Amino acid sequence: MKKVVVIGGGPAGMMAAATAADRDLEVILLEKQHRLGRKLLITGKGRCNITNDCDVEELIENVPTNSKFLYSAFYTFTNYDAMNMFTSLGLKIKTERGKRVFPESDKALDVVKAFEKMVKNKKVKVILDAKVNRIIAKDNKIEKVIYNHDEEIKCDSVIIATGGMSYPLTGSSGDGYKFASNLGHTIISPKPSLIGIEVQESFVKDLEKLALRNVSISVLDSKNKKIYDDFGELEFTKYGLDGPIIKSASCRMKDTSKENYKIILDLKPALDEEKLDKRIIRDFTKYTNKDFENSLDDLLPKKLIPIIIELSEIPRNLKVNQISKKQRLNLVYLLKNLTFIVRRYRPIEEAIVTSGGIKVNEINSSTMESKLVQNLFFAGEIIDVDAYTGGFNLQIAYSTAYLAGINC
Repeated sequence: MKKVVVIGGGPAGMMAAATAADRDLEVILLEKQHRLGRKLLITGKGRCNITNDCDVEELIENVPTNSKFLYSAFYTFTNYDAMNMFTSLGLKIKTERGKRVFPESDKALDVVKAFEKMVKNKKVKVILDAKVNRIIAKDNKIEKVIYNHDEEIKCDSVIIATGGMSYPLTGSSGDGYKFASNLGHTIISPKPSLIGIEVQESFVKDLEKLALRNVSISVLDSKNKKIYDDFGELEFTKYGLDGPIIKSASCRMKDTSKENYKIILDLKPALDEEKLDKRIIRDFTKYTNKDFENSLDDLLPKKLIPIIIELSEIPRNLKVNQISKKQRLNLVYLLKNLTFIVRRYRPIEEAIVTSGGIKVNEINSSTMESKLVQNLFFAGEIIDVDAYTGGFNLQIAYSTAYLAGINC
């Protein structure tokens, strides 16, 4: 019987192992943590956005890095295949705003249990607390895997599904890059993706934990060219900006150390400047005899008002009926163009996913097999592909793992 070793017990590893086992192969899954699916447990703030209920072309559009590489994977194992798989495992699912698919229970643990059930049903041999040291190839062909220093498994194929470098406490500490590099593969330098952004503006610390819904952002590069825009939720942190639209924007910022990015926040995207001006005139009429600082309660969250007052340069104690048209129009512009200068990403340890990894032109996109080493396969985040938020990164894990599993 052909023997396959899968390294990494996350969604890609479990998917690859179960798929390979379906072919009556002897499959051994090595996981260095004491349980499977550690990182899955914390995805989506513990709710686990398992995939996205969109068409396949839309899946591809939501992958800013090397999307064409995933055509075969996405069309071979689609997001609908993933949903059917979870349903068949007894996991009830639901679709929310943005076509995001979650377990009905809102518990990531239930997703992990579904995967564990699948792995068990397929009779995959799981070895926990198994830290792989190296993969041995002879004459450019996989020979064996060494783990826990001196234990070895002779095998016919290896699937590396060790993840990237985000959330290292869950096991994603970059081991797979080392294994692949030792076997001759090129590693595109890992950087954080889907991550919070640090900004220069010190006032953000006064807005910490303030969450805004229904706002929009535009990201400008150093030439003031718009490279990304989005609408949705944003959260202030003591260091800068976070939340779904900021995480997705981080995918488009290629290198914050070399490029000076700006994020323009529109606090009132539903209103153009003319309509917003009329809205402010109504509020100013209502509060005509009050100080400026007491006239914005209907327009802005309480925490944001002192910041907007300071940035507007309108004296806080100026009576509303004394505010000039020019001052009012400047306020309108500020609310539509609150600008932040990007300093850097937050540390890679905080990233939801890692951008970078195994160079895609060294992998056969139809099989996920290495072009350099026979019977070596890759699945999931270790490959240099990453997507926006919305369940797309997990779908990459399933689809690439499925290809690896049917071809190993």
